[in-house]
Amino acid sequence: MTAAPNSAPFPPARIRAQADRRRTFAVISHPDAGKSTLTEALALHARVIGQAGAVHGKGNRRATVSDWMQMEKDRGISISSAALQFEYRDTVINLVDTPGHADFSEDTYRVLSAVDAAVMLIDAAKGLEAQTMKLFEVCRHRDIPIITFINKWDRPGQEALALLDEITERTGLRPAPLTWPVGIAGEFHGVLERASGDFIRFTRTDAGAGIAQEERLDADAAAAMIGGDWDTALEEAELLELEGQEHDQDAFLAARSTPVMFGSAVLNFGVHQLLDALVDIAPAAGPRPDQDGNPRPVEEPFSGFVFKVQAGMDANHRDRLAYIRVCSGVFERGMVVTHATTGKPFATKYAQQVFGRDREVVDTAFPGDIVGLVNASALRVGDSLYVDRKVVFPRIPTFSPEHFKVIRAKDSSKYKQFRRGIEQLDHEGVIQVLRSDLRGDQAPVLAAVGPMQFEVAEDRMVNEFNAPCTLEQLNFSLARRTTPEWVSVLSRERGVEVLSRSDGALLALFPDRWRLAGVEREHEGIVLEPLVVSA
Repeated sequence: MTAAPNSAPFPPARIRAQADRRRTFAVISHPDAGKSTLTEALALHARVIGQAGAVHGKGNRRATVSDWMQMEKDRGISISSAALQFEYRDTVINLVDTPGHADFSEDTYRVLSAVDAAVMLIDAAKGLEAQTMKLFEVCRHRDIPIITFINKWDRPGQEALALLDEITERTGLRPAPLTWPVGIAGEFHGVLERASGDFIRFTRTDAGAGIAQEERLDADAAAAMIGGDWDTALEEAELLELEGQEHDQDAFLAARSTPVMFGSAVLNFGVHQLLDALVDIAPAAGPRPDQDGNPRPVEEPFSGFVFKVQAGMDANHRDRLAYIRVCSGVFERGMVVTHATTGKPFATKYAQQVFGRDREVVDTAFPGDIVGLVNASALRVGDSLYVDRKVVFPRIPTFSPEHFKVIRAKDSSKYKQFRRGIEQLDHEGVIQVLRSDLRGDQAPVLAAVGPMQFEVAEDRMVNEFNAPCTLEQLNFSLARRTTPEWVSVLSRERGVEVLSRSDGALLALFPDRWRLAGVEREHEGIVLEPLVVSA
């Protein structure tokens, strides 16, 4: 199929209709709560894949198809994010999987800038964990509506009512269950669908590799089959009704209430109901505010922004993808857009949808869609692209680093590969790169939110860029933004170092908060500003 770059414009009504069909969301949670497993369970129910990648049993354990880096497969966690598009009930689902480890919170934050809703995954046994709360705060800051999926109900866990209380107390959201478990955690019969009053009974399949069998029964049939657990579920549902814990669409879209569902992603229980909820109540792609807060209507000419840059996904091609969220208009492969940062034209000859290592060419995309632009070396995270009327979307803040290491090439003859690798990792935002005249380009400082970022950086330097390196820990634990007039003052302070980040920011590094406080006391009026986002 050939593209029709800059072809006749799509009618505004068609663009709005296509935007209304889109549901773009991310799956967020604490590590090991089952994000990648849920991603694949959703794809399985939409008939995108034939068998889930996460299968119980040591002998036939499979890696989830969204995990493509060797480190992800070795450790059973997601490090990079992946995007998957599929159709379900005449709705286009754009599902963005996010990193499964707290050390990669920054990547998750970028993903959340590109979605319209989030599915918050909670482990039935562990409840709301630290990383879940951090990501919830990001969602609250961005007013992102959240659907809560309480996972692993097939295993022993907390009581359902206690989990609702925890959601209320710790998030401030009013939980409004759409389904209610029949049977305690670990003894899962199915769910009560509150809107209809029906019982949806689940039957185990081959260790969750296929779609779970469902049987819909009315209340009388459920009572005859299940007995006491059904009666308990009805009593608890009545209590929810008395407490006013009913779904309110306006409150949900305003991020004041969260619909709640129960299930087991690894066994594909409750996943079909979650898909239906995404179609029925999750927000469609709508106008996106620019950096001045002015919404750009979806029917305006094309615009979008880069929320992720990723390289090294295919060793055979050595390409570099910039993921963009389409905000308005129609993206057509081959069209020429304007790069807002430079004002220069940018040709979109190669465009793909990417999920793990699987790729498909994209010819056309509408507001809400995620497109991967191949070999987009000029693009960086946060860049805006547009056609006709200029638009600049808000920049994506970087996290405040807490870990710092000097990186050096082991082999001086491979300095060119070393430098290229450092520049590439910096461009992608895999890690922050800090430099100074004193250290020079041969020994830049890597700054990370979490220690595992160093492992990813080192692994890619060795295996992707053929540049073996050494990393040396520095005795710093926090960074503050400063201004040029204070650099000489700070450089004379014991245990303090000032370095420049690639975005031009000057960062003063301190060993601890006590040293920071001492410098602030000693120099009245000194500029030492916290970075915008904290991990």
